[in-house]
Amino acid sequence: MCDICVMNVVKDKMLSRRNFFKGAAMASAGAAAATVASAPAALADGHGAIEDMTHILHPDFPTYFGEPQFAMEQVFNFAEHSFNLFTYNVNEHTGTHIDAPLHFGADGMSVDEIPVENLIAPLCVIDIAARAADDADAQLTPEDIRAWIATHGDIPDNACVAMHSGWSSKVDTDSYRNFDGAAQHYPGFHADAAQMLIEETGAMSIAVDTLSLDHGMSADFATHYAWLPTGRFGIENITNLDKVPAAGATLVIGAPKHKGGTGGPARIFALV
Repeated sequence: MCDICVMNVVKDKMLSRRNFFKGAAMASAGAAAATVASAPAALADGHGAIEDMTHILHPDFPTYFGEPQFAMEQVFNFAEHSFNLFTYNVNEHTGTHIDAPLHFGADGMSVDEIPVENLIAPLCVIDIAARAADDADAQLTPEDIRAWIATHGDIPDNACVAMHSGWSSKVDTDSYRNFDGAAQHYPGFHADAAQMLIEETGAMSIAVDTLSLDHGMSADFATHYAWLPTGRFGIENITNLDKVPAAGATLVIGAPKHKGGTGGPARIFALV
């Protein structure tokens, strides 16, 4: 079929769908007028707000390697074709994204194999921002975890334990990657903290508001190698940890689902 034929078919279908949804919207508006708006079921069970935990992904988003890892090209535009469509090219580990077990293992779970029940997680936020403000190489330690437990109680099963270092506020500056010519400098999880979570809790994911689960100057990725091969996963470049409570929120992790993937950009939000 020729290109113009394809475009005409698409246009006709879009107009047909537009008329269908216009009618459906009018019908639903009438029904809504007779009812009282209610919160989504997910919010009804102890949650009253939603917080977006995801950075906007764009070509200049900072990357571990220092080079752009996301690009978009518009191949159809509304003025010419009556619809918009982009293609994009992305490194799996760009922006707010998932590290699947396969990322640091020969035969670990790929991102599409992460059990869906692990993607709804009690959120535990451990705040090391004051320490990180004085030391870019600060790490979340077992002592930080113990202090959190002493205040908030045991870490729930299937929890996501997140490091709040305050680093996400630097995302549009060179200070986010903080490369000094020899090494990067930003906070991360100490491998001993990851090992403690593995041995003493039922946590299934960890998250950082920086470029890496390991602190920036790490040369051996000890935290990645401790955590991911156990079948657990990580989240990097999360944001807005300062807008959610230390305990009590629920994290919803919109992991990508491409076969054999080692991770990928994700839309993540918290029910607060």
